[in-house]
Amino acid sequence: MRISLKSSTALVFALAMSGPAWADMDAAKAFLDAEIGDLSTLSRADQEAEMQWFIDAAAPFAGMDIKVVSETITTHEYESQVLAKAFSEITGINVTHDLIGEGDVVEKLQTQMQSGQNVYDAYVNDSDLIGTHWRYQQARSLTQWMANEGKDVTNPGLDLDDFIGTQFTTGPDGELYQLPDQQFANLYWFRYDWFNDEKNKADFKEKYGYDLGVPINWSAYEDIAEFFTGRDLSHMGVTGDIYGNMDYGKKDPSLGWRYTDAWMSMAGMGDKGEPNGLPVDEWGIRVNEKSQPVGSCMARGGATNSPAAVYAVTKAIEWLQKYSPPAAAGMTFGEAGPIPAQGNVAQQMFWYTVFTADTVKPGLPVMNEDGTPKWRMAPSPHGAYWSEGTKIGYQDVGSWTILKSTPDDRAKAAWLYAQFVTSKTVDVKKAHVGLTFIRESTIQDKSFTERADKLGGLVEFYRSPARVAWSPTGTNIPDYPKLAQLWWQNIGDAMSGAKTPQEALDALCAEQEKVLERLERAGVQGELGPKMNEEQDPQYWLDQPGSPKPKLENEDEEPKTISYDELIKSWN
Repeated sequence: MRISLKSSTALVFALAMSGPAWADMDAAKAFLDAEIGDLSTLSRADQEAEMQWFIDAAAPFAGMDIKVVSETITTHEYESQVLAKAFSEITGINVTHDLIGEGDVVEKLQTQMQSGQNVYDAYVNDSDLIGTHWRYQQARSLTQWMANEGKDVTNPGLDLDDFIGTQFTTGPDGELYQLPDQQFANLYWFRYDWFNDEKNKADFKEKYGYDLGVPINWSAYEDIAEFFTGRDLSHMGVTGDIYGNMDYGKKDPSLGWRYTDAWMSMAGMGDKGEPNGLPVDEWGIRVNEKSQPVGSCMARGGATNSPAAVYAVTKAIEWLQKYSPPAAAGMTFGEAGPIPAQGNVAQQMFWYTVFTADTVKPGLPVMNEDGTPKWRMAPSPHGAYWSEGTKIGYQDVGSWTILKSTPDDRAKAAWLYAQFVTSKTVDVKKAHVGLTFIRESTIQDKSFTERADKLGGLVEFYRSPARVAWSPTGTNIPDYPKLAQLWWQNIGDAMSGAKTPQEALDALCAEQEKVLERLERAGVQGELGPKMNEEQDPQYWLDQPGSPKPKLENEDEEPKTISYDELIKSWN
């Protein structure tokens, strides 16, 4: 069951407006004048009505100090530095919005779940933890919260149906556990100007026999990487070493996201299904018909160490070594992110749109003088094991989560803040700052139509039907914090050469199964927890339809590309 709270008119707030006229409305009007202006999907009257509702709903909590936490990205910096201050001045609730690393957010969350002590009153944590929250039942069901204890502090103009990511924050039981706060996709990034240069196009066609364009599959991506690496682009006024690929490979927690954030599904490792493959997902974990995890290794029907997974890791390492800047192998996610904007990288398959804001700054080598980018973003190409209907990309959905261990009054105050920073009053402005869309109304706002040509395809992607094929980690993962750390440690061994990809993935799936077995024995997740399959000859599972898939005789597909401009036309 999902509660629909629709409306964008002042009438919805009539009850709120009938309450006492708080002096804080002056602060609200000053905030709307100075910060929001016309950048809202609400009229000024509706903005003021929404602010009055927040003032009245927050009255019982005036003077309370609350603490919330999120990872450090541009969107959350804006919330912490601008919106938290405004919320405090308008409502009287004092908010400390801490910014820490993503791994630290998960660690704090895990600490609170294990100890029962209230570390933070609310967390913005990835919806990748939906399987964890659903099974452990330590996060409040927002569906139940809004209908019961939190009803008096739930914004009548929240409009859940306007959020584009709630399908990713809803458990198999139909309950909403997290409210999306920011959302960004993992796409393909490339130098549009280099790809459209006549000499580059002619030289590529002569060498490879097909047109230079957006790669549809990994074979084409590899050809393009080879073509541009070391290429002389002096005829375009470009100097220095040129590389056909950008990535990162340091043994660090961010290396885990590099692979769990759908790299394996892009290769074609998992089963068909949206938003995630079933019964085998992009982590290679298989579940039964009751959504209970039953295995990760092929011997139990999983695919983490399958031929498709080995192919995925092998290709990433090969491209990192052959076609990337030498320093890339020692970089983390955060260090590698700004590199394409420096102007010497032709393409990057694994590029998060969260970097858009930092890649469109005036004066960068990848920007034109008129403010339009020299680059574009497009759907990522797929690997040799991929087939239509299989997940093709990752979408990060950082979402507000309130744990049951947080006292009700603090939870209510934090819920008000979470709704404030995702409200229709502020969302368009926040989206312009961080470029992380969460509302359909914001995506369609005329201000983004006007700005679209400055954002390299971001608006077109989020308005396209392709958007729904990009999704976060799904509900197959029963304990994200415990399992995620295994990825970077084991993949790191393959990246460094300490182990072959097969050896590293064999170790990874075995360690994942140890965690699943411990969860099964502990019984902490009840009937929702793992129920492991008996081991048998992997060939049994390879002979079954779907994932795990047997090794292809030829993993080099016929390369295919598409014109970027034709791709955009197909979306429209």
